[in-house]
Amino acid sequence: MMRGVVGVTRGSMCAIAAAVSMCPAASWSQNYPAKLVRYVIPFPAGTGNDMVGRLITEHLSRLWGQQIIVDNRGGASGSIGAAFVAKAPPDGYTLLHCNIAPNAISLSMIANLPYGHKDFAPITRIGMPPNVIVVHPSTPFKSIKGLIDYAKANPGKLSYAAGTPGTSPHLTMELLKLRMKFDIVHVPYKNAGQGTGDVIGGQLPINITNFPLLVAHVKGGRLRALAVASAKRQDLLPDVPTMQEAGVPDFEVNSWYGVCAPAGTPVAVLDQVNADLHKVMQTPAVAERLTGLGMPPAPTSRDEFDKFIRAEIERWADVIREAKIPKQ
Repeated sequence: MMRGVVGVTRGSMCAIAAAVSMCPAASWSQNYPAKLVRYVIPFPAGTGNDMVGRLITEHLSRLWGQQIIVDNRGGASGSIGAAFVAKAPPDGYTLLHCNIAPNAISLSMIANLPYGHKDFAPITRIGMPPNVIVVHPSTPFKSIKGLIDYAKANPGKLSYAAGTPGTSPHLTMELLKLRMKFDIVHVPYKNAGQGTGDVIGGQLPINITNFPLLVAHVKGGRLRALAVASAKRQDLLPDVPTMQEAGVPDFEVNSWYGVCAPAGTPVAVLDQVNADLHKVMQTPAVAERLTGLGMPPAPTSRDEFDKFIRAEIERWADVIREAKIPKQ
């Protein structure tokens, strides 16, 4: 017979049990994070994802008073790093800088992908940087129309630098080719920054990648921006038209960055990380820096982010199927 608990309410029982780890949610929320956290960025250092991920983790580490190790695990359009997190213990100590490529596009682009959406617990979106089409200043192209007209008259003669197959810049150009009926050759780069560097150096004429990686080069005159793929013009480059303004109707493609955890991570941890990331994105230093990179903070609830990713998975599956892009 148990003694000393007669008349104790259910709430009191849980409070007592939490002290001896019998109520995991209460225990997790009180103690997390109790040790080092690994933050996996599934792209190389120097990319837009890396810039944003390091900014977020620097300030999150300060808020927690706990070290966060940034682990760049690039390759296969981000799927190598994503697969690592999908298989990690669901304890909140391994987080993924999730992204449109490994968490949406790759599900239709990569054969035998070792994970699916069900293997992740979406926490929050960080932001939605648009992709930008730029050219070397020495090229004759002053507009998207001029580039497309030339490509139609000279099929297969133009080439463009972008990330590996299945990244959002690659799929943005493939969608544009599908809509406007022209041919241009993709030159893939494992590190998007290297592709941008080769266009600046004149080795290739055209580059498409995320806005954060290009804005400084455009402002500095090293590249000429033809159009942004967002619905509205970007405040940092107000003279650059949108794709729709440039003559491509109903064309909008934003990349997106967020944070996910392995499926099965305790709800109390997911809720805490969501709340703390919202705090980080609301701090003036982070909000100003993200806005300065062309992607104002766009946080969500966990449920909103989950629904957003599911819609993105469906959208890009349709594009890949319609464009007849082979699986990698």
